[in-house]
Amino acid sequence: MRICRIRLHMVPAAAAVLASLLFLSACNHSSASKGSAVSKPMEIPENAQSIVLGMGCFWGAEKRMSALPGVVDVVSGYAGGDFADPTYKEVIYSEYLPGVVNHAEVVKVVFDPVATSAEKVLIGFWQSHNPTQGDRQGNDRGSQYRSAVYFNDKAHGDIALRTRDVYQQALSSEGYGPITTEIAPLKEFYTAEEYHQDYLVKNPNGYCGLGGTGVRYPEGG
Repeated sequence: MRICRIRLHMVPAAAAVLASLLFLSACNHSSASKGSAVSKPMEIPENAQSIVLGMGCFWGAEKRMSALPGVVDVVSGYAGGDFADPTYKEVIYSEYLPGVVNHAEVVKVVFDPVATSAEKVLIGFWQSHNPTQGDRQGNDRGSQYRSAVYFNDKAHGDIALRTRDVYQQALSSEGYGPITTEIAPLKEFYTAEEYHQDYLVKNPNGYCGLGGTGVRYPEGG
């Protein structure tokens, strides 16, 4: 269990709290291996593009984004922080781990630019969750569940900002507050443990706290 590697600078009280919390985790699979995502049946074209999105629990995010036309692969993982190769427990209990910086649960969305576009993928992203909630999504609380767009192509970052502004107008007209989504260049994407990949395919009755606002992205926006 690699979580011990950063305990040397933890205060005893925080370590005790973490130890008790670990036994309460609904997703405690200490024997699961990292970095071995479930293979998707769809062939990934050579010109495929990708963008990393945070929209709450990555189980539901993976299911939502996989359903979009033109998306050829979706992988659950972690991004947005500075701590290398984090585990699931290190991410969800990061508030108890001094020095672990703020990773979010995310999905890496790989898409065929011939069949779809970054704009369409991002529209699906905005509509599939509530981007106005800050550090939470549904019943999940904490910065690890924040809404986020991490891009490795500046053009995708520009599209994220533009579509955000368009969707903000639609949300505001329905009484929602400001979008809190973090939009930033991708530092690093770390693949989550295997048991998180295709979680809701393998566990059809599994938890999914993800739900959109019901506000549609304006046509021609």
